[in-house]
Amino acid sequence: DNIEIVKVPGSWEMPIVARELARQKRHDAIIALGAVIRGETPHFDYVAGEAARGLAETAAGTGIPVGFGVLTCNTIEQAVDRSGAKSGNKGFEAATTAIEMANLMRRLRDPSA
Repeated sequence: DNIEIVKVPGSWEMPIVARELARQKRHDAIIALGAVIRGETPHFDYVAGEAARGLAETAAGTGIPVGFGVLTCNTIEQAVDRSGAKSGNKGFEAATTAIEMANLMRRLRDPSA
């Protein structure tokens, strides 16, 4: 219901935007969705690894849960399959986890709530 969508140019840019959103304290959780498709160079490994690391650091450093829905796939077809076609919906899973974590963090911060 109360969802803000912020688009970034690529997965590499997700951590800095997620961190800024978390710092603003306007959101109970952040859900990072995207896909990194393996190519013929090590670029895939750098982008995927740093995106994951940066998003994890954002959550740990700000206390705002970040749902990790960045697919790391060998092909576009695999990404499509993992985003709702044949192999489940990793975006839905990331969103559900982010909501569960936001609720948990709220209870931990205010046990009377």
